[in-house]
Amino acid sequence: MATTSEIEIKRSAARRLVLAQTVCLWAVLLPAALVAQTAGSTSVSGTVVDSSGAVVPNATVTIQNPVSGFERTVTTDSAGSFSIPNVPFNPYHLTVAATGFAPHAQDVEVRSVLPLHVPISLEVAAASTTVTVEAGDLLEIQPTFHTDVDRDLFTKLPLESQSSSVSSLVTLSSPGVAADSNGLFHGLGDHASNSFSLDGQPITDQQSKVFSNQIPLGSIQSLEVISGAPPAEYGDKTSLVINVTTRSGLGVTTPHGDVTAEYGSFGSSSGSLDLSYGGKNWGNFIAADGLNTGRFLDPPEFSVMHAKGNLLDVFDRVDYQPSSADSFRLNVALTRSWFQTPNSFDQLNVGVVGPLGGLVGPADQRSKIITFNVAPTWTHLINAATAFTLGLFARHDQYNYYPSANPFADFGPTQQETVAQNRKLTNAGAVASVSYVKGTHNLKAGAMYEQTFLTEQFTVGIVDPTLNSPCLDAAGDPVAGFTDPSQCAAAGLQPNVATNPAAASPFLPFLSCFDLTRPVPSPASNCATPTSTNFIFNGHTDVKELALYVQDTITWRNWSFNLGIRGDLYNGLSIARQAEPRVGIAYNIKRTNTVLRVSYARTLETPFNENLVLSSTGCNFAVIAALIPCVPAALAPGFRNEFHAGLQQAFGKYFVIDGDYLWKYTHNGYDFSVLGSTPITFPIEWHNSKLTGFAVRGSLPNFHGLTAFVVFSSIAARFFTPQIGGLGVVPTPAGAGITFTPFRIDHDEVFNQTTHLQYQIGKRGPWFGFTWRYDSGLVAGAVPCFGVGPQNTCPQSTFLNGQPAVNLSGLTADQQFQAGLTCFGIHATPTMPLPSPCPAAEFGSTLVQVPAPGTENDDHNPPRIAPRNLFDVAVGHDNLFHGDRYKWSAQIQVINMTNEYALYNFLSTFSGTHYVTPRTISGQIGFHF
Repeated sequence: MATTSEIEIKRSAARRLVLAQTVCLWAVLLPAALVAQTAGSTSVSGTVVDSSGAVVPNATVTIQNPVSGFERTVTTDSAGSFSIPNVPFNPYHLTVAATGFAPHAQDVEVRSVLPLHVPISLEVAAASTTVTVEAGDLLEIQPTFHTDVDRDLFTKLPLESQSSSVSSLVTLSSPGVAADSNGLFHGLGDHASNSFSLDGQPITDQQSKVFSNQIPLGSIQSLEVISGAPPAEYGDKTSLVINVTTRSGLGVTTPHGDVTAEYGSFGSSSGSLDLSYGGKNWGNFIAADGLNTGRFLDPPEFSVMHAKGNLLDVFDRVDYQPSSADSFRLNVALTRSWFQTPNSFDQLNVGVVGPLGGLVGPADQRSKIITFNVAPTWTHLINAATAFTLGLFARHDQYNYYPSANPFADFGPTQQETVAQNRKLTNAGAVASVSYVKGTHNLKAGAMYEQTFLTEQFTVGIVDPTLNSPCLDAAGDPVAGFTDPSQCAAAGLQPNVATNPAAASPFLPFLSCFDLTRPVPSPASNCATPTSTNFIFNGHTDVKELALYVQDTITWRNWSFNLGIRGDLYNGLSIARQAEPRVGIAYNIKRTNTVLRVSYARTLETPFNENLVLSSTGCNFAVIAALIPCVPAALAPGFRNEFHAGLQQAFGKYFVIDGDYLWKYTHNGYDFSVLGSTPITFPIEWHNSKLTGFAVRGSLPNFHGLTAFVVFSSIAARFFTPQIGGLGVVPTPAGAGITFTPFRIDHDEVFNQTTHLQYQIGKRGPWFGFTWRYDSGLVAGAVPCFGVGPQNTCPQSTFLNGQPAVNLSGLTADQQFQAGLTCFGIHATPTMPLPSPCPAAEFGSTLVQVPAPGTENDDHNPPRIAPRNLFDVAVGHDNLFHGDRYKWSAQIQVINMTNEYALYNFLSTFSGTHYVTPRTISGQIGFHF
C-alpha cells in the first residue's frame, strides 16, 4: 500500500502533467485570445429610407421565425431608425410596411453576438402590408439538428410539472426525450446527460426538482435544444444542450408586466409576477414565482400521500449599454424549495411497533434545496466585424435531506437504513469570447475555466433488526433481539458467523456500532461510543475544468460547413484530457426545399457531480461498503464518438419536417442508482454504451390561427457490463468476469411522441390547446418474470408441480399492487399479496409488460412499463375585455384528461416507483399591462 507521501508525490506529478498539457493546448488551439460560450442573442437594427434616401418614420418593422414562433414588431422613429434587442440566434423573415410604399421583405441571419444592422430601402407604391412566409423561411441550413421554441409558442402549452416546468417544456417540445418522474428527462438515450447555457453561462449539473431548482418559466424568451452533434463551443454533458435566452427590459420605455394567480387539484396554488422596464440604453426584467401544492413529487402510488411541497424563486436581469461599443448584463436568481418524500402504503406503517417498542408511525422524510446564481457579462465591439465577451458566474446549490423523526419509520421494503444528507455544490468560473464575422465566415474561438466545490455529509444508521443479526434460526433466517453471537446457543439458535454454512450474510461486529435497533453494540465491535449511533461520512473535493475551442461556420452558396476542435482538461478525483474534433456539413437543395446534413463529434464525458465524492470513495469506508454495493474506484471521465445524419424538408409554406439519425459510442457510460425510497442518488459508471435511433420534429406555422407541432423518436440505450465505478446497483455476478454483456438501461424506450395543436379564433379571440403524449414504456428490470435459459435468466423463476412459475415472495403486497400484478386474473391489493409461486402461464400485469415465459432478454426483450396515452387540454382568452393598455386573461388547464392510471417506472435503480399525474384541473387569471 502506498504511503501518504508517495500518494502526494503522485498527485503532484499529475498536477504538473496537467499544467504542461494546459500550456500545450493553449499554444495549439488558441494562440490569440480567450473565448467561450456566449449569449445566444443580439440586437437587430437598421434605418428605413425611400428610393431618394429620405428617412421613413412610423414604418412598421416585423421580424419573424415561423417555426420557433418568435415575432417582434417595432416602429421606426423620426430618424427612420429601429432596433429590436435580445433576438435569439436563428434565421428570420423581416418585413417592412409603410403607408404609400410597397411592402419590403428580406431574410436575415442572426448567428453571432455582433449586432446586426439592416439597411432598408422602400419603393413607392400602394400595396398590402400582409406578412408572407415562403417555403425557404421554414428551413435552416445548419449542420446541427436542433429545436427552436419561442415564448409565443410555449405560453399556452399545458405542462405537467409546475416545479420543473422548464424540463417539462423540453420533454414535450423536443424529439428524442424520454419522460421520467419528478420532472426528469433523458435526452437521446442518456441518463440526464444534459447541459443548460443560460444567456451563455454553462450549467452542466442536474436541473430537476430532486437535484436543484430551475429558473421561472416566465423569465425565458426562447429555447434552442441542440440534439445533434454539438459544435466545438459545447462540452461536458452534451446529449442535449439547452440554450436559454432570458427576457430583457432593454428599450422598454413603457413598463410592461404580468400578474397571474392559479388554483387547482391537490390544493395547488401558485402565483407569478414579471415586470419589464427601462430606457434606450438600459433595462431591467424581474420575474418571481411561488407554488404550494399537495403533490410536489410524483408518488409511488396513484393515491397521493405525504407529497406536499412549496417553492419560491426570483430571477432578475439588468442590461446597460453605456456606449455603442459596450454592453453589460447581470443575471441574479434565488430559489428555495421544500418538499416531502411521498409515501407508499407500506410506509404508512399501520400498527407497526419499533424494535425498541412503541408505534413508529408513518415515514416523514423531507428535502430542502436552496439555489443562488449570479452571472455578470460584458460585451465589447472591437470593430464592425469583431466582438469580445467576458462573463463571470457563481452558482450555489445546497441540498438537505431530513429523515423521519422516528428513525424506525424509515424502514421499508426497499430501505433498511435511516439516512440524512447535507450536500453543497458551488460552481464558479469565467468565460470569454471573441467572435469574428466576415464574408462567408462566422469564426469563434474561446476558453472556459470553472471550479466546482463539492461538500458532502452523509449520515446512515441501521433500522432493520435483521440486517446484521448475530443469530439465525434453524431455517437460517436472522433473528432480532441479540447483540452478539455468544448469546445464540443459550437461546437455541445458531451463530451467524462466516464458519456457519447457513450464514448468507455473516454478522459484522463493527456494524453494530451503527445499528439503532440494538442500542448496546457487540462487545467485539470496539465502538467509539458506548451506545449505537449514526455513521457520518464527510467528503470534499473541488473539480477543475478548463476548456478551449476554435470553430468556424462557413456559408458558401448552398453549403454550410461547421469546422472546429475543442480541448478539455478535467482535474477532480480523477484526471482526463482530450482533444475533440467537431465537423458538420449541410447542403440546401433549393429546387425541392430540402436540406441534407451529416455531422460528427468527439466529446469528453464527465461524471455527475451530485454525490460524486461519496460514490467514488464510499467503498473505502467499511460501513458504507457493507451496507451499499459498490465498486472501489473513482469515477473517471470517458469519451464518445457520435455520428449524425439528417434531413429537413419544407412542404410549401405550411409545414416543415426535420429528422436526425444518430449513432453514439461511449467508453465509460454514466448512470445513477437510488438509495432506498429516498430521492438521494449516486452516480455510477458502466464499461461502455451504444446509443442509436432517430428523432423527428414536424412544425405547422400559424395557418389561419392554427399552429401545431409533432415530435417523435426511438432511441435504443444499450449499456455493457461490468460496472466500473460508483455506489449502488447490483455488481456483475461472481464468476461472470469481464463479459461486456449488453442490457437496456431503465430509460431505454422504443417509441414516444408528442402532438400539440393550438387554435386561436381571430387575433383577439379565445384559444384552445390540445396535447397528446404517447410513451411505449421505459425498461423496468425489477418486474418478475420466468426464464431459465442463458440469455433470459429471471431471478424469480421457479416451478410449481413441474410447471414454470414465478416466485413473488420478494415483493410486498403493496409492491405487487403498484405493478398491477395479477395471478389467475386476480389483482394484488395493498394488503393482500398474490399466491406465490404463481404459474407463469397465469401471471400478468395491467401496468407493466411481462415477457412471455422463457422469452425475457435484458438486451432484446426486457420487461417494460406498459404503453400509455396522456391527453392534456387548455382553454383560455388573453384579452377578456378587449383592452388595449390593460388586459385581463383567464384559462383552464386539464392534465391527464382521461385520468389514465399508469406508471413512469417500477422499482427503478435510478428513481424507484412513480405514477403519472392523475387528472389535474387548474384555473388561472391574469392581469397584463
